[in-house]
Amino acid sequence: MVLDKNCWSMKTVKNPNPFSAKNIRLISGRCSPDYSYGITDPHKDVQKTGEAVLGIWNERVNIANDHYSQLRTSILIRSDDLLSYTLFEEETLRYRTTDYHWNVNKNGNLVGLDKNERICFTWQPHGSQFTIHTEVPESALRFSIKQPPKLEKRDILDKIHFDSSWIKIVKK
Repeated sequence: MVLDKNCWSMKTVKNPNPFSAKNIRLISGRCSPDYSYGITDPHKDVQKTGEAVLGIWNERVNIANDHYSQLRTSILIRSDDLLSYTLFEEETLRYRTTDYHWNVNKNGNLVGLDKNERICFTWQPHGSQFTIHTEVPESALRFSIKQPPKLEKRDILDKIHFDSSWIKIVKK
């Protein structure tokens, strides 16, 4: 969405209890260090691969910054039953590649950690999926909606003025 040279991206995340979620994972696109940097073995030098992944992300942010004065990401966390939500917004940032070190987790994915050893990123070599780990601010808007009443089939058909002549059943 764009308004007056400001740009928003919207992300949705499922969580069993959006009201108590402290940290979420935002799938932020595919980043291929092989395609962009010629890194064919991402595990050979995980620090170099991690820096390349962040470099790809940063270049996307740079391109957007060339066109818009402000980049924001709105995040909606929704419950499985679609009745509880948490909503917040944050600035879409570039990441200084030297502020993070990279390791390999038990699944063979690369994880980027900050100086406090907090996981900030995950990158999956199979599929090149880049994920940003985001803290949910205390100031996030938390709300719930009431379960709407069940709609009966007859009520829906009446509302659309259904006529049985709309359907022709053909038997073979």
